[in-house]
Amino acid sequence: MIRYVAGRVAQAAVVLWAAFTATFVVLYLLPSDPVEIQLGAAGIQPDSLTPQQLAAAEAKYGLDRPVADQYLSALTGALHGNFGTSIAKQVPVGDLIGDRLSGTLVLSALAGLLAVVAGTAVAYLAALVRFRPGRALLSRLPALGVAVPSFLVALILIQLFAFQLGWLPSLGNGGPRALVLPVITMAIPPAAQLAQVLTRSFEDTLGEQYIVTARAKGLSRGQVQLRHAFRNAALPALTILGLLVGTTVTSAIVVETVFNRNGIGRLAQEAVLAKDIPVVLAIVVIAAAGFVAVNLLVDLLYPLLDPRITHTRSRELT
Repeated sequence: MIRYVAGRVAQAAVVLWAAFTATFVVLYLLPSDPVEIQLGAAGIQPDSLTPQQLAAAEAKYGLDRPVADQYLSALTGALHGNFGTSIAKQVPVGDLIGDRLSGTLVLSALAGLLAVVAGTAVAYLAALVRFRPGRALLSRLPALGVAVPSFLVALILIQLFAFQLGWLPSLGNGGPRALVLPVITMAIPPAAQLAQVLTRSFEDTLGEQYIVTARAKGLSRGQVQLRHAFRNAALPALTILGLLVGTTVTSAIVVETVFNRNGIGRLAQEAVLAKDIPVVLAIVVIAAAGFVAVNLLVDLLYPLLDPRITHTRSRELT
């Protein structure tokens, strides 16, 4: 088991390095000049400066060095938690992200919790209900949640609950009430995908022989699903749940932009538009770190749900 965990941690490190490197290469291939971006943010026209002044500005940000040197410097700084200074905002990247990270973490955690509860409830009811029209509705409901874009869901929720009913605020970071609509918007796509996987998994699991045996012992349909079927049906859902973490930053960009929230998602959008390389690199590394951490945790939870997995992996490693 120790060998397996060490291997997974090494894979996680490789993923983080690959994400950092790919982002660095893509950003430096874009047709933009970071010095011009910084001067523009300060209200200075590059044409008004002499070549010596432009060269001094490039040296200030280390842009006069070869790209390989810039990459190694950025990678070394990232390994020490130092992503440099924002080109567009002229503040340390760590401070910039620290000011916005907590809001996005709260939003993502609440949305993830709601997605798990809602997705599991829909799948469980779809397998439990015997009324065919109701069962068909519950089975098809997740497809609608996957198909409808998040920004459209956000606009519908704002129109209904903020403008027409006046129950909730439509924009800003103003307290717990301002979190309700963004959390619902962010939770719908992962909840729908989770419900789809769980519904199919329940259907397959409920046809297994041990389920028939449990029913023959006199257990009710609900007891069989909860005590016997749910544990095995959760394995595919656990996998998809880990993969959905990778979409958190993308979802946060849309949700925080529509609801005008100051978070990492909106910061990512601003940094990409401004070609702010240090900020984009930091956000990509943070998102990749969250992704690999959750997937590592999911992978370690598998043996708790199905002990056979431990034996299979033990044989693979020997």
